Amino acid sequence: MKQEWQTGKVIDIKEETASTRRFFIEMTSMEKFDFHPGQFVTLDLPIHEQKNKRWRSYSIASAPDGTNVFELVIVLLPGGAGTTFLFDLNEVKIGTELNVRGPQGKFILPEELDKDLFLICTGTGIAPFRSMVQYLHKYKVPHKKIHLIFGCRKLQDGLYIQELKELEKNEPDFFFHPVFSREHEVGKGMYTGYVHSVYEKLIAEEKDPAKFYLCGWKNMIDEAKEKIMAIGYDRKDIHLELYG
Repeated sequence: MKQEWQTGKVIDIKEETASTRRFFIEMTSMEKFDFHPGQFVTLDLPIHEQKNKRWRSYSIASAPDGTNVFELVIVLLPGGAGTTFLFDLNEVKIGTELNVRGPQGKFILPEELDKDLFLICTGTGIAPFRSMVQYLHKYKVPHKKIHLIFGCRKLQDGLYIQELKELEKNEPDFFFHPVFSREHEVGKGMYTGYVHSVYEKLIAEEKDPAKFYLCGWKNMIDEAKEKIMAIGYDRKDIHLELYG
């Protein structure tokens, strides 16, 4: 069934990094915004005359909590019409109303969490995984081991690092692995290099049945898919959400 456009009001904006902002949106036409962790919404932005050139989709970064508010984490893309509009405080600020459609998408947790999960992402691809792990923690959902492997360039580009490190302390069998490709030295529990070396090492150590969720840019996803299948996992164990 085709979804109708609804009104969402920006109720807060937070600077997460120099190029990334968190947008908190309240769905004013409903008391409760229901969605599955991992789903996305589409925004209809006034940036073009043609409808399909105005639409931009973003994964929901917050867990469903029974309210009508959700969070998006968005990176400014140089020359990108959608993010240039969203980052212009003359256009989008607290109180701005946006046309929103959703929730949409099937990039969601399996019904049975009977295998280890590897959640592998880069940049704002962390959004659906943050939603998933916060949901599992909030509602005390039983699960096997969960490894969240997040890659970005520099320490200052990190998203939700302290929050997820704290969650790692409080959620049994949840492990957070931030990876920085342009750093030479990082703190305890962090890695330098790329996400691939981290999950390859973990797989080699554990060799347990697992499902893999990949979210980020195409190059990372293509390489990860090839590596995971080469190790011996089946294509049906790999789930993708492409960004960009």
